[in-house]
Amino acid sequence: QVRLVESGGGWVQPGGSLRLSCAVSGGTLGSLIMGWFRQAPGKERERVAASSWAGNNQYYADSVKGRFTISRDNAKNTLYLQMSDLKPEEEAIYVCAASRLGSALAMSAENVEYWGQGTQVTVSS
Repeated sequence: QVRLVESGGGWVQPGGSLRLSCAVSGGTLGSLIMGWFRQAPGKERERVAASSWAGNNQYYADSVKGRFTISRDNAKNTLYLQMSDLKPEEEAIYVCAASRLGSALAMSAENVEYWGQGTQVTVSS
């Protein structure tokens, strides 16, 4: 059983930066596909970024390319999402996700096996 615990959310002004963390336990980390999704009130859960744990297969939503970076620290078993130039419309609950099968490109809300509890990101002035 894979357990995901997010942290690092909070309030940031438009144009600001935040780094989200996802502590991963259980499972065989090297074989996991990891991702970050977000969900705003009244909207569907949206895939933001995904990566193989090895980092050699990555996906970014077009809206975040060049501003968000997904990475991991093997020693800490932690996945990160570095977000910069945040926009008010990106305010949402950000959720860490993991699957044992598939790929970063194919990861979707429908095929994710494990979800974290989410962390709130508020972008406002």
